[in-house]
Amino acid sequence: MDIIRTETACVLSSASVVGSQEKLGPLGECFDLCDTKDDTFGKDSFEKSEGEMQRLALKCAMDKLSFGDSDVDQIFAGDLINQCISSGYGLADFDIPFMGIYGACSTFAEGILLSSVFSSFAEKVCAAVTSSHNCTAERQFRFPLEYGAQRTPTSQWTVTGAGALIISPDAEKSMGIRVAECLPGKVFDAGITDVNNMGAAMAPAAADTIIRYFEESGRDPESFDYIVTGDLGFEGSSILLELMNEKGIDISSRHTDCGMEIYDRKAQDMHAGGSGCGCSAVVVASYFLPRMKKGEINDMLFVGTGAMMNSMSLQQGLSIPAIGHLVRFEKVR
Repeated sequence: MDIIRTETACVLSSASVVGSQEKLGPLGECFDLCDTKDDTFGKDSFEKSEGEMQRLALKCAMDKLSFGDSDVDQIFAGDLINQCISSGYGLADFDIPFMGIYGACSTFAEGILLSSVFSSFAEKVCAAVTSSHNCTAERQFRFPLEYGAQRTPTSQWTVTGAGALIISPDAEKSMGIRVAECLPGKVFDAGITDVNNMGAAMAPAAADTIIRYFEESGRDPESFDYIVTGDLGFEGSSILLELMNEKGIDISSRHTDCGMEIYDRKAQDMHAGGSGCGCSAVVVASYFLPRMKKGEINDMLFVGTGAMMNSMSLQQGLSIPAIGHLVRFEKVR
């Protein structure tokens, strides 16, 4: 069985940092910190700005617990930029062991998975931190910012944001939430080559992971209050529902996507919705988990999805492989 039981992994705190567009969206009041001016967070490059978001997100999550560096045993962090420099530079000032990870937009789910496993079996306090910045991602993966290229209807807007979770076996300090189960994803290549349609590339990987989870756990969609993906956006989410229905599984009444939640589609015109490592990170950390803490949500699946390409693979004409990592959050009664 591939499902990993992590019942002792408790969520102690969560925090988020976002840019100006995210603050203007429907979840704007949920986020902890925001740069409403120019999304630079006081830095002289957007890459440095993204690192600063990670630093602020982790510090905020630690401050909520009155934690110092000595109270955290391990950081798992990643981002979209080459060699994860936002994570490395942004978290360098913390005197905490660090492991850089990369799962594209699935990185937050991957970080939670690794933190939960490490916490459960090594009895350590772990932090999962992830970020993306619209300006850093655009010029690495698509076009120079100055180019002003027209975006296609299926394209998604990379979220400027960073999220952090602190996970520990210490149930007394928790938010009343635990990571009960994890299911690592498998690389799934559906043959998609359109860089402007990440949702189509990632939806089959999300479907594969969710189907495997239901088959192995014996559960069904009605077992959960929410089945949250991130970040398929509107295009990918519709494909996911079709793929699930083909297998005789209807998740439409339980499903939502972080990329659909973060922006007002009509007022902000983000086309197919939000994407990027920071999208699911800030939505899960500051919207879904606080609702779970309040008792509004009792059981939730979170499936982080990622398109595992880079600019070179696209130039070589390769298709876009994807992955979906699953984490099950449960309210502790």
